[in-house]
Amino acid sequence: MRKARVLIVTYPVVALTVAVLAVVLGLLASGQGEAARWLASLYVGAVVIHTAVGMVRDILRGHYGLDILAVVAMVATIAVGEYVAGLIIVLMLSGGEALEEFAARRARSELTALLEGAPQRARRLAEDGQVQDVDIAAVQIGDVLLVRPAEVVPVDGELLDEVGVFDESSLTGESLPVERVRGESVMSGAVNGEVALRIRASASAADSQYQQILTLVTEAQESKAPTVRLADRFAVPFTVVSLVIAGIAWWASGDPVRFAEVLVLATPCPLLIAAPVAFLGGMSRSARSGVVVKGGGTLEALARVRSVAFDKTGTLTHGRPALTEIDPVEGADPDELLRLAASAEQGSSHVLAAGVMQAAHDRGLALSPVDSASETATNGVEAMVDGHTVRVGKLRFVQEVDPTATFPELEPGHTAVAVAVDGRWVGSLILRDTLRENAAATVRILREEGVGRVVMLTGDNEATARSLATQAGIDEAHGGLLPEDKVRLVGELPPIVVMVGDGVNDAPVLAAADVGIAMGARGSTAASESADVVIMKDDVGKVVQAVTIGRHTYRVALTAIWIGVVLSLGLMVVAAFGHIPAVAGALTQELVDLACILYALRALKGGTSHPELRLPSGGSEQQSPVSLRAGRADG
Repeated sequence: MRKARVLIVTYPVVALTVAVLAVVLGLLASGQGEAARWLASLYVGAVVIHTAVGMVRDILRGHYGLDILAVVAMVATIAVGEYVAGLIIVLMLSGGEALEEFAARRARSELTALLEGAPQRARRLAEDGQVQDVDIAAVQIGDVLLVRPAEVVPVDGELLDEVGVFDESSLTGESLPVERVRGESVMSGAVNGEVALRIRASASAADSQYQQILTLVTEAQESKAPTVRLADRFAVPFTVVSLVIAGIAWWASGDPVRFAEVLVLATPCPLLIAAPVAFLGGMSRSARSGVVVKGGGTLEALARVRSVAFDKTGTLTHGRPALTEIDPVEGADPDELLRLAASAEQGSSHVLAAGVMQAAHDRGLALSPVDSASETATNGVEAMVDGHTVRVGKLRFVQEVDPTATFPELEPGHTAVAVAVDGRWVGSLILRDTLRENAAATVRILREEGVGRVVMLTGDNEATARSLATQAGIDEAHGGLLPEDKVRLVGELPPIVVMVGDGVNDAPVLAAADVGIAMGARGSTAASESADVVIMKDDVGKVVQAVTIGRHTYRVALTAIWIGVVLSLGLMVVAAFGHIPAVAGALTQELVDLACILYALRALKGGTSHPELRLPSGGSEQQSPVSLRAGRADG
């Protein structure tokens, strides 16, 4: 009884149609054929009116859907007295919607798992050591929180204990637990291991990693794939062909019942169901791999990608440049040069700033507080440090105050920042960033997948860009670019264009590309929000996985549609010769619907696996020690 109540509440039209069909069959069994005919005709007529109203509204909006066939089929069955077949068509339509909803729930299960697992409470440690159970929204930056074994980390934080083990599979797709040590960041949404740990909150709940993922998931669930419209584009030709077959069958046989028998098998549920189920399955499949796709339309675009553009720093490279050399002008103190530059970089969000500050820390240099600072996006930062105006950034940025500034000859893979103090160039800091271990394999496999053009677009200098591009197997590289330059160059690439980036300066080009992919594990919120795809693991190889899943999903969707079309047309031809009665035809069409749904669910699995893209486990990049060049003459 409980299951029956759930069915009635969840699928009321299905339940009502089943009830009406049961009553009609009961009336026929008791010899009350006239009452059965009137009951069935009135019910089917009501459904026809309801469906026709929506159909007319769609037509007035210029959208010719597949409801036309369903309405004509129901009218035809009632007109020729095949009212039981008419009821089965209604059951088929409502049942198809129910099956679609069930399949969609199955396909969304991986996405909704994130929502269902969202932490609501946090355990805050008071100064006296007491544990306070508080709402997650009450957690403030700096609060010390206790995370018990097997609990979800409520907000982003910094680990305070010596070591901790976390399951980040729901965030990154990484199946193995990861180890964090004291001082390292811990993402909200990660599941703690077997030991209770303390973390210091570094972000509020609203600004934490988990909440950002939930926002992306919500957008993904509410999207509608363009391939649904592709299925609707089958409407006109499919309707015309079906009516022609039905009309010829009526004309050749002289029996109007034959018209209804053919149209019963033309009911277009397979076309309406297949595409959305497949794309929801594809989004679920990608989510399980640590790739959040914001909509089915994005999966379709990924299936047809022809050009891919990569940012360099933090995308093709690790994004953690380390200082390797200090190149002061003659008479300048290298330690003071580094100390002032690192102090100024405290006001910068650029990825190179961290390497400069880390080098100063490693050399035991005490950084001074910054009195004022202003950052020019993609160029550099200017700050007041100990009464001096310090400018750190690109060469042309420093040349604005001292045209004599120059860079030394850089080795491949190195980059440099110029430093000026009180309007005078005092030297350069040389840093090196390394290519990701699977970057070259990523580029090679993208070409194998049919991507005709792969380019690198970076704000870094041209020499470094070309050197690293060559290592990655990229023939075309553009360096020294501003955000507007990247947007322009992406617009010149053959569509469909995918742009992969991670920084704030990548947000405009990610939004401008046909598909923007953000490296969201360590990238900026702005990049993630403007992108269509967010990779939740720090792994550029996931770009290949996004493309292969998109292509697999698109193939599944189209194949499911054609399965429905071919089966329906074949059955219509058989019915045209009078071999399939109307009632049997309606029941047979239900099997066609089921076949399309089951095939569309194949999108939940699949997508080519490439073992060569897997990152090596353990170990870290060894950075070169900092060296000191002889002081150069000040021009």
